[in-house]
Amino acid sequence: MAKMTKSQTIAALADKLGKSKKEVVEMMDAFVDLAYKETKKSGEFTVPGLGKLVKKHRAARMGRNPATGQTIQIPAKTVVKFRMAKSAKEAIL
Repeated sequence: MAKMTKSQTIAALADKLGKSKKEVVEMMDAFVDLAYKETKKSGEFTVPGLGKLVKKHRAARMGRNPATGQTIQIPAKTVVKFRMAKSAKEAIL
């Protein structure tokens, strides 16, 4: 089974909600923009029933180059993780 493309997702939402594709695109763009801004500002953004984006600081650590086996220093950085909601796990799995 093939995964849905962005245009297929937009068309499905537009059909289900009785809205135009343009309205659905505007809503999705606004939602994504809000998620990015809130995650950057507060460190997390919750999508009820789906999960949440969480901004985490990853400390510097030692690693190994798999090609040469040489030990290397991996710098500290900030990453974004997605934690799936329990209800989403139960519905999918």
